[in-house]
Amino acid sequence: MKIGIINGSIRTKRATEAVANYIQGVCDRRSSGTTYELIDLAEFQVPLLTSPVHPMAKQKKYDEPNVQRWSDAIDACDGFIFVTPEYNHGVPGGFKNAVDSLGTEWVGKPVAFVSHGSVSGVRAVEQWRQILTNFSMPLVRSELNFNMFVHWKDGEFVPDKRHDKETNAMCDELEKLVTTMRG
Repeated sequence: MKIGIINGSIRTKRATEAVANYIQGVCDRRSSGTTYELIDLAEFQVPLLTSPVHPMAKQKKYDEPNVQRWSDAIDACDGFIFVTPEYNHGVPGGFKNAVDSLGTEWVGKPVAFVSHGSVSGVRAVEQWRQILTNFSMPLVRSELNFNMFVHWKDGEFVPDKRHDKETNAMCDELEKLVTTMRG
């Protein structure tokens, strides 16, 4: 089983990077036999979706090389952890565009959420939950939410000790859901 941990920020200075690296570190210490791979959205430079053909109809074949690389990375995963910032009370535009740029690569694959922001990113997660139902993606109930005023000290990300346990519980739930979906 392979789970993609998606760093959903494309900004040059990203608090999301420290959060995604923390989640990857916890996942690397797990002994469940599942592979967790960090997928940095910024490395793909997914262009704005302008294709007249709906991504669901593309059958995982894209004209734009960056979208094809993104498709291949997402298609190789059995489930995901979306590490998402909250921008202006919602999901980040670049991440939303990257999700919209694909189709069948997402369908039926479970997803868990880790968020951050001034109110811990909870509004972004609520929007992601609505958006991803379009792809029939089962959603893990457990989530981690980090507050910019509590979990960053002197510009450094500092999770609480309890977050390792909470990350592992979320991953347990995600792995169980992936196993169930694979039948």
